[in-house]
Amino acid sequence: MKLKTVLSRGQIILFLLVFPLISCTARINGSLAADGSASLQINMSLEQGITALIQRMFSAGGQQGPLLDGPSISSSLSQAPGISSAVFRNTSPSAIEGQVRISRVNDFLAIAGFITFEQTRNGGLCRLTINRENGPVMLEFLSSDISDYLNALMAPIATGEKLDKEEYLQVVSAFYNKAIGDEIASSRIRATIDFPGVITGIKGGTFSGRRANFDIPLIDILVLETPLSYEVIWSSN
Repeated sequence: MKLKTVLSRGQIILFLLVFPLISCTARINGSLAADGSASLQINMSLEQGITALIQRMFSAGGQQGPLLDGPSISSSLSQAPGISSAVFRNTSPSAIEGQVRISRVNDFLAIAGFITFEQTRNGGLCRLTINRENGPVMLEFLSSDISDYLNALMAPIATGEKLDKEEYLQVVSAFYNKAIGDEIASSRIRATIDFPGVITGIKGGTFSGRRANFDIPLIDILVLETPLSYEVIWSSN
């Protein structure tokens, strides 16, 4: 459970943005169009403990500068499938804000059934599923080094160990410190997405009119103790 190499800044920040599985505060606001394109506004900042951990990693590799580098994030994320553009700027050395435009959500990390998007004359459906089978596949798709990084954090999604959430937090707290474990336990991704029609059904969130809201504990994704499934159904009428 250790890094083979010290990761480059670009590899780390791509992981932090596309698949933010470590301790952070993230807010996503966006809209999904009927043609499967999407626009996302993302604000993210690292918590104190994980900031110190990454600083130590950067120092070990002789790296300097912000922990989250807006221009580097823009460059890395723009190369991902389905992404038409990504522009980010730093609001502090450990915080970024910016916009991502997706040309087709079916192409964005469309592996192992991660994202399903369907649009008909009467409405549509968007489903996101992550489990212990497709989670590791997504990590390898992004970068094998990302899997090494998560192995260093002992995340079950990377190690394949079948730990429950309590067991995982105990391992992290013992290996690093309790502050890191507490940050991971309290970290969440909050997302508000507008859909191309009036929402008639949702799984894993709440809705009002065309707008869906999700509040996702990061530890649920890290551990995948149970499969995660989020679904929105809307009507065009």
